[in-house]
Amino acid sequence: MPGPVFLPGDRIDLRTIEEEDLEFLQATVNDRAVRQYLGSRSPINGHQEQEWFEERASDDEHTHLLICRDGEPMGTVGLHPVDSTGVNGEIGIFLAEKFWGEGYGTEASRLIIDYAFRERRHHRVMARVFSGNVGSARIWEKLGFRHEGTHVEAEFLDGDYVDVEFYAILEDEWFDRDAEA
Repeated sequence: MPGPVFLPGDRIDLRTIEEEDLEFLQATVNDRAVRQYLGSRSPINGHQEQEWFEERASDDEHTHLLICRDGEPMGTVGLHPVDSTGVNGEIGIFLAEKFWGEGYGTEASRLIIDYAFRERRHHRVMARVFSGNVGSARIWEKLGFRHEGTHVEAEFLDGDYVDVEFYAILEDEWFDRDAEA
């Protein structure tokens, strides 16, 4: 059973990740369709997922939330500091394949970005996208992120070197975008 709602949305909620969610997370991360865009090269076993939960999902610097629709887990979205000053935050997101293309990733990202600026006091939020992950790039473009650069052949995924695209938005750009909507 997913944890309590932390950030409510229109169609989805972001909930705390609980130990009971680890089986879903492990299965989703190990799914080839999902894993190809995460940069995962090795299978994640139950012990590793438990360690991640204890070390990262439960600390004060990182925010990891379960994306849920009507209590059903769909994936996760996370926010973590990029530097010791807290100026920059980075978002990471994944959804189980059956939820792709429905706008859930965009809504989850919108919720965590707003949280990043309003409550975590980040000034800049960034996201990385491996080339070929058109859906993820589209999320950041829809949310007003600018493409800041490409790291050419910076990752090795599924037998090929791929580019990593960097996207970002500043706090004032985020709130100006909201004011215009």
